[in-house]
Order: sequence, then structure tokens, then C-alpha cells
Amino acid sequence: MFCYQCEQTFRSDEGVGCAGPKGMCGKDAATSDLQDILLHVCEGIGQYLHRARALGATDAEADRFILYAFFTTLTNVNFNAGKFVQLIQQAAQFRDRAKALYETAAPAAGTTPETLSGAAAFAPAKDMSGLLAQASEAAIQKGAAIIGEDVVGLRSLVLHGLKGVCAYSLANTPNWDGTLEFLIRLHPQGAFSAYLKDHAKPDDQILVKGPQGGFTADETSQAPRWFVAGGTGVAPMLSMLRQMAELGDAREARLFFAVNTQEELFALDAIEELKRTLPNLGATICVWKPDSDWPDFAGTPVAALDAVLAEGATRPDIYVCGPPALIEATEAASLNAGVHHDRIFSEPFSPA
Repeated sequence: MFCYQCEQTFRSDEGVGCAGPKGMCGKDAATSDLQDILLHVCEGIGQYLHRARALGATDAEADRFILYAFFTTLTNVNFNAGKFVQLIQQAAQFRDRAKALYETAAPAAGTTPETLSGAAAFAPAKDMSGLLAQASEAAIQKGAAIIGEDVVGLRSLVLHGLKGVCAYSLANTPNWDGTLEFLIRLHPQGAFSAYLKDHAKPDDQILVKGPQGGFTADETSQAPRWFVAGGTGVAPMLSMLRQMAELGDAREARLFFAVNTQEELFALDAIEELKRTLPNLGATICVWKPDSDWPDFAGTPVAALDAVLAEGATRPDIYVCGPPALIEATEAASLNAGVHHDRIFSEPFSPA
């Protein structure tokens, strides 16, 4: 594993980049390697589509797939290694399709198609173990000994420039009027945060693509739903709870919403509105470092969750969104209380 795409990346006097068994964002080495392979196969798609387009032949579906594939590799979108095995196979099919498109367009245009190498000729394995054995062929640092660190750095700059989008969870439910609601924290070093804070104006046009993630309520389960949210991680929880309200879902639900200080509190009106429309919703507002007169829970949402889990035999579905440390602590507490790992759903985030 080697990854340095996000602001959480490990930094030391020896260099920048996560190279251990797990990245600072919580992504494991297998997922990181599979993401590299997916992008490598997408490079091959691009090699053929670029040449085909010059000859007047295009494939809009393949274009969209490349965008989607790039999106799935963003830091806070998808840490599911199995999903990337599927995406890599799908990418290989698009690559073969792009190759056929180019090799058909070339003779029609009176030229001989090139025999391409590199990513265009890469043959991904069919299973995870085989793919992981190929990881070095697709690594960010591939060829560094030959082309040098400067070229590797420039290549990464272009790659991350293409990936230069921010992933945010929707707080709204599906609607016909196209309204989108996001909860965005302004980070001092965040690229998009800086734009919002210093440059954004009403009527500015921003390209939005989505929804693309898979962090949604499991409608096949009848279990109670408990939601653990840190900061703006409450956005997808509001979306799922609002969907429950629209559907008249009367099951038990709990929300553990946490911030560091009382000054950081937000979305309380939205939570109160949900409590009125969902009579079986309980909400615990957690402040890690509250003032002396704070009336609700003082501490972490995991401590609040742990206390409630210890009160009874109910084993709910757990949904958690927040920084990687919150994800890990929630999963550990839930598993320790007897919640099956298949009933824990998570979405980590990082600054943007």
C-alpha cells in the first residue's frame, strides 16, 4: 500500500504517504491496492477512447463509468474491497469495448490501429488474491526507478487533479424538485472549504454528480435503527430518518449526535422536527467538552451508545458516520455488545 491522496495522509521528515497496513483515513492496504488497479484499468480505457474520439467514435457509457470509478476511490466514499473486485472486472469489460471501438474506427478512417501497451494491455485477475498479487503493476509509484520521482509526482498530480472533487452525504430525501441539502464543515486547509468560505456566491454554478454512495438504510431488516454521528456525519442520518418519517416507519430509532464543544452544535431544529414526526425516535446530543450547565450527555457518542446497549437485550442495526476513529470505536463497542458485524453500517469522512 502507498497512498497520499488526502489531507489525513501520514507525514514525517522522511516523506509523505500512508504505507502501512492501514491508512490514516482507515482504509486498509487491500482496498488501497485494488483502488490503484481500478484506476490503472481506467487508464487503459482512456488510451483507447482518446484515440477513438480523434477518429470520431465515442462511448458515452464508458466515459460515465470512468467518472464513477474515479469517484469510488475518493477517501470517504468506499472502503469495501469486494466492491472494487467487481468494479475492476467491469472496467476490464469497458476497456475491451473501447479497444473494439478504436480498432473498428481506425480502418474506417483509413488508418491502422496502434498496438497499445501498459494499462491498455493489462489483464486483471478474476479474484481478489490474484488482483492483490498484481498490485505492484498498478501502484502509484510504479516505474519510479526508471522514470524518476519527479515524473511519478507529476503523474500523481494529474491523477489527483482529475479526482479533484469532494464527496458529501446528502441530508435530504429523494425529491422531484431537485433540492439538495448538504452539511459542510469549513476546514481551514480544505480546498472546497476555502472556496465556500472565501469565493462562493449565490447563483454560482457547481457541478454535482450523484448520489453515488451506498450508505443507506437496509430496507430488508426489521430491526431497530440506531444512528451514531460525529459532526457533519449527521447528514446521512437526517436523510435516513427523514425517509423513515415520510414512509411512516414506526420502528424504534435512536440518534447519538456528537460534537466537541457546545459552540459547534447545529441541526438541532431538524432533530427536534424529526422527534415530532417519529414518536419512537430518541435523540442523545453528546458534547465531549461541555460547559458546566450542559443538560444532555457529556462525553463521546460511543460512551452514550455503550451505556444504552448495556441496558437491554435489543440488538439494533447500527449506522455510524464520522471520522475513522469514531467508526472504529463504534464498531468495537457494538461487536462487544453482541451486534453482528453484518448489522453495522459505516461511512467515514475526511476534511475537504
